[in-house]
Amino acid sequence: MSSATFARPSPSADLQRWTGRTLNRRVAARVAGAGYVAIFALAIFANFFVLEGLVQADDPAATVAGIQDDLSLFRLGLIAFLAVFVLDIAISWALYVVFRDVHRDLAVLAAWSRLVYTVFLGVALVYFFQVIQWVGDSEYLAALGQEQIEAQTMLAVDSFESTWLVGLIAFGLHLVLLGALVLRSGYVPRIMGGLLILAGIAYGMDTLAHAVLADYDSVAGLMLAFVALPSMLGEGWLGLWLLLTRRFNRESETN
Repeated sequence: MSSATFARPSPSADLQRWTGRTLNRRVAARVAGAGYVAIFALAIFANFFVLEGLVQADDPAATVAGIQDDLSLFRLGLIAFLAVFVLDIAISWALYVVFRDVHRDLAVLAAWSRLVYTVFLGVALVYFFQVIQWVGDSEYLAALGQEQIEAQTMLAVDSFESTWLVGLIAFGLHLVLLGALVLRSGYVPRIMGGLLILAGIAYGMDTLAHAVLADYDSVAGLMLAFVALPSMLGEGWLGLWLLLTRRFNRESETN
C-alpha cells in the first residue's frame, strides 16, 4: 500500500476550505453591522447615563456620593464598556474581511488601528475597577479617609478619560483608513467614506485640543459637535449598510 493512501491534506488546505465556508463577506458584514448597532446603544448608556450622570468634574464629594448611592448603575456602566471592548475586537475582524478585497494592506492597517484603540480602552477600564474598589469597600474608607477616597476617585476617573483619549488617536486613524477603503470600494456610497474620514480627523483634533489648550472646557461643546456629528452619521450609516446590504448574499451561496 502506497504512502499516498494515507496522505492528509495540508493544514493550509484545511484552513482554505474552512475559511471558504465561513469567513465570507456576507457573514462579516452582518457581524460588523450588528456590532455597530450594539456599540451605539452601549456607548450612549455608558457615557451619558453613567459617566455624565454620576461624575461631577468640579465636585469630588458629590461624585463619590453619587457613585456610592447608585453603585449598581456604575457597575452596569463598566459592563457596558467591557461589552464595547469585546465588540470592537469582533468588528475589527469583520471589517477586515469585508474590505480585504478592496486593498488588503489598508484593510490590515485599519483593523490593527482599531485593535490598538481597543487595547487602550481595556487599559482605561482598569480605572473603573479601581473606583468600585475605593468607593464600594468600607476598608478603603477606614484606611484612607473620605477626602483621600474622593481624590483617588477623581484621579481614577481622569486617568480613565486620558487613557481613552490617547486611544482615540488610533481610532481616528482607523476611521480615516476605513473611509479610504469605502471610497476605493466602488460599491459603498462615497459620501459615507468622506464622513468617516472627517470623523477620524475630528477624533485626532479633539485629543490634540485636550493636550494643547489650557482651557479645553471653553470649546468642549464645539468639539463634541465636531466629533459626534460626522461620527454618528458615518459610522451609523456604515453599520446599517453592513447590516442590511444584499451585495454579498451571492458569495454566501457559492462558499
